[in-house]
Amino acid sequence: MRGGHRLGRPFGWLWAAYGTSALGTWLAFGAFPLIAVRVLHAGPAEVAALSCVGAAVGAAVAVPLGPWVEFRRKRPVMIATDLVRFAALLTVPAAYALGVLGLVQLLLVSVVVAAADITFRAASGAYLKTLLPDGDLLVANARFESTAWTTTIIGPPLGGAALGLLGPVATVVVDAASYLLSALGIRATGGPERPPGHRQAPRMRVRDLLDGWRYVLADATLRPLLVNTTLFNGLVMATEPLLAVLMLGHLGFAPWQYGLAFAVPSIGGLLGSRLARPLVGRFGRHRVLTAAGTLRAVWPVGLAFLRPGAGGLLLVTGVEFGLILCCGVFNPISATLRLERTSPDRVARTLSAWAVTTKASTALLTALWGVLGTLLGPRAAIGLAGVLLLATPLLLPRRAAALPAGAEPAPGRA
Repeated sequence: MRGGHRLGRPFGWLWAAYGTSALGTWLAFGAFPLIAVRVLHAGPAEVAALSCVGAAVGAAVAVPLGPWVEFRRKRPVMIATDLVRFAALLTVPAAYALGVLGLVQLLLVSVVVAAADITFRAASGAYLKTLLPDGDLLVANARFESTAWTTTIIGPPLGGAALGLLGPVATVVVDAASYLLSALGIRATGGPERPPGHRQAPRMRVRDLLDGWRYVLADATLRPLLVNTTLFNGLVMATEPLLAVLMLGHLGFAPWQYGLAFAVPSIGGLLGSRLARPLVGRFGRHRVLTAAGTLRAVWPVGLAFLRPGAGGLLLVTGVEFGLILCCGVFNPISATLRLERTSPDRVARTLSAWAVTTKASTALLTALWGVLGTLLGPRAAIGLAGVLLLATPLLLPRRAAALPAGAEPAPGRA
């Protein structure tokens, strides 16, 4: 590592751009469902469709964009996707001011934002791999993780205050502005970007859309890591709406108590991201990845025993803190491993396939658990997800990567 862990001016601008857009996203957390309910008077089915269908369709739209990004300079793609999100989100306050805002428009905007988000992630991961040597990737990813949890802590309370003072679309305007500032920050990274390792983009074929998945499935480390991440994230996120119903409806918690139970534990993510690198330095990456991936799976089942009152509030806060602490350690190590195990000419396709898989599966599992919550009750459905999560550590990579970073050959067709 270079002295003082300084990663250079270009990374500093990239980090600032990430933090700005992340803060805007969390300031606007829950804005679309709130607008749908309070402005458009949407029912539960329409709100659920807005959350699930938008993400699923956005993931489908992003499928061909991964191979497309691979053969282009990444920084212009990142700037373009930021500007697309900026423009798409601005249509919401504009339509609201004109009195023509509708649920279809919210759904279309959510699709555009979801597709642009996946494309941005693919391009930014590939750009980061060219910007820093492999030895600095864990530090960089830990900083991104720390920033993500910091904005999670401060964003929703500030966004809630802004909604109360300025109206239902105020935070959407701020979120849109954050993407414009992010685009300016990425542009400020400066310097020439290394061109893609291909003289020209090949003609797109249908089978080329699956290149990212073929690469992941052919790698003995990435394959189980993707399956583990997909199931874990999907099951955890699928229980969030049910937990809201259980706490705010059945158990009678006040909204501020519900918000507090998820804001305070985010400190664990900040702490975990700070611990990731020292733990890897002492115990080794594979051991820490396995331990954190195992420990994060044992917490959610405790939510099935939630009861009303102060004891219940302490229980959900403690469970979420333990879960988020372990995720804070696991996530930057996992992100670094993905970048190191992927050859430079396939990073965008691989990361795009990864993001599409996790986002689409989360939408599917959220819809499925909504049905289970209706049939079994929210507590039983949350408990079922917790039991299934206990099996996810079995899907973690069994051994450390056998080849050094960047040395693995490109796998053949799966």
